[in-house]
Amino acid sequence: MSRNALVTGAARGIGRAIALRLARDGLNVAVNDIKASSSDLNKTQQEIEKMGRKSVAITADVSVDKAVETMIQNTTKQLGSLDVVVANAGIFQLKPILDITTEEWDKIFAVNLRGVFLCYKEAAKVMIAQGTGGKIIGACSIGGYTSGPMVSHYCASKWGVRGLTQAAAMEWAKHKITVNAYCPGLVQTVMGNMVDEEIAKTQGKKKGEIYKNYSDNVIALGRISQPEDVASLVSYLASRDSDYMTGQSIIIDGGIRFS
Repeated sequence: MSRNALVTGAARGIGRAIALRLARDGLNVAVNDIKASSSDLNKTQQEIEKMGRKSVAITADVSVDKAVETMIQNTTKQLGSLDVVVANAGIFQLKPILDITTEEWDKIFAVNLRGVFLCYKEAAKVMIAQGTGGKIIGACSIGGYTSGPMVSHYCASKWGVRGLTQAAAMEWAKHKITVNAYCPGLVQTVMGNMVDEEIAKTQGKKKGEIYKNYSDNVIALGRISQPEDVASLVSYLASRDSDYMTGQSIIIDGGIRFS
């Protein structure tokens, strides 16, 4: 019997790569993103269906509780069950602490932390009711281990994901639900390109120079991560091979951090 998954933020980048990888692994995959990204989201859905898997595209804002509840219920209804949820949706901003407005702070936390919390919570409700366990997986970051200038609110939200993941893992282990998170480094996506460009501006450098510096001098493996690198880790976390792993936030950054 096929297992069923939901991936948020799946219109492009890491989320898209995760959705396609899970489909290749044999799962039916519901994909989610915001309404503004519906065109790209539909393309992800179509690619999954070309693999012979079932898919449904659901537009919803993960920071809104009722929207997440409806999204989880619709996924379960249309696919038949819910076995894996990947709370991937996230946003990023580069800004000094003194310049961050309360609105900007709240927006980062609404998507990056509240969105993960809501997906975890609603997924667990369904999985507990099903009584067959499940895999809940969240988007963290190396920013969830080390902060830095210009990214205080982003990193604070990701540190929150680590704490939430540990607590959820403890609470739901008795239901045979594992809860883990993945922590990418610099990934070549639309978001990664923005990071490269914005940091370059602050340092008086050209677009692409930050990527090159990281590849040449920071990342041990000598290259910027691709979305598929992260998707491979999520594939493992979604599989039966990771049944004895829970509460972990796993760094996958090519060798930037080593502790």
